[in-house]
Amino acid sequence: MILTIIFMFTHTCSVRSRILPLVLAALLMAGACGARAGTGGRPRLTAAFYPLAWLATQVAGPGFYVENLTKPGAEPHDLELTPRQVIDVGESKLTFYVKGVQPAVDKAVRQHAKNHGLDAESVVTTLPAPRDEANDGAVDPHLWLDPSRFATVATALGERLARIDDENAAGYRARAAQVVTRLNALDAEFRTGLRGCARKEIVTGHAAFGYLAARYGLTQVGVAGLDPQAEPSPQRIAEMTGLIRRTGATTVFTETLASPKTADTLAREAGVRTEVLDPVEGVRPGSHDDYFSIMRRDLATLRTALGCS
Repeated sequence: MILTIIFMFTHTCSVRSRILPLVLAALLMAGACGARAGTGGRPRLTAAFYPLAWLATQVAGPGFYVENLTKPGAEPHDLELTPRQVIDVGESKLTFYVKGVQPAVDKAVRQHAKNHGLDAESVVTTLPAPRDEANDGAVDPHLWLDPSRFATVATALGERLARIDDENAAGYRARAAQVVTRLNALDAEFRTGLRGCARKEIVTGHAAFGYLAARYGLTQVGVAGLDPQAEPSPQRIAEMTGLIRRTGATTVFTETLASPKTADTLAREAGVRTEVLDPVEGVRPGSHDDYFSIMRRDLATLRTALGCS
């Protein structure tokens, strides 16, 4: 019934602009009276996309119902929230997100969850966006690709949940510590595995790997910028072709959820191959992968492409 009313209001643009905010506000106030059906009576923790939902599940354990706003297989940068999802952001005890990845989530938090949002960027030292996109202090949001930074986020999440549910604080802190131990071990695997490589340049279609490159002494060269849908100019393709030939790079990296068109075009022009380097922004429906399995596969792919001993 509620969704039908929202649809009726949103069907006419002029009505939507005047009335929809009032409808959402009323529903958010109603939601404060209790958890929505489907959470099993547990408080809701809303996560913006896969790596955050994965981490939230690890740290929250049985204490929270974790909802991922981004469906499996969907490109998170393209997310548009439904009215129901906006309401969920407002009802949640915590909304866990990374500012700059999904403008719709940033807006929903700003409007409905100012006092119960956790921006993962706020607890780590960030890197600037690629030079041509670093306007107004913009930062690279892909921090989860550095396991050491992600460990810091895990600790911060555990502390935040402990403050929300102080009766079970020890459990949140203990689970966060367990994840930190595993992330630190993964960091050590990357440091060892990417030591002594013949090449240091990683040529990517989407400039998502700045944190990984900075952590392990590599140089990311993105064909496009942070937007995986951006189309590079013919001049940029020519520049990148020259760079590949100068550095001896053997591979242009594409990814799982974005179109491989840009990487395929560059690889064809430069006479090199393409391989998948997954930015861990999501998993496909039915996949048995998780954060650790994807990251370890990326490590193996990098070692081959970079000629690591």
